[in-house]
Amino acid sequence: MIKYQVILYWSEDDQAFIAEVPELPGCMADGENYQDALANVEVIIEEWLETARELGREIPVPKGRLVHA
Repeated sequence: MIKYQVILYWSEDDQAFIAEVPELPGCMADGENYQDALANVEVIIEEWLETARELGREIPVPKGRLVHA
């Protein structure tokens, strides 16, 4: 389950949909459609987190959404 914010958009330069994870620097993937980009970025998120753990780097806590009472 993805807990991080993912931004999906079309890139004219790449001719692909791009999925970026702002909370994880450099974490992004592409795909021919929204579904492919999202599926690909899920894999990249796991790889990003695994690499951060191996290197002993801090893993950002997902910001989530603000809930107003």
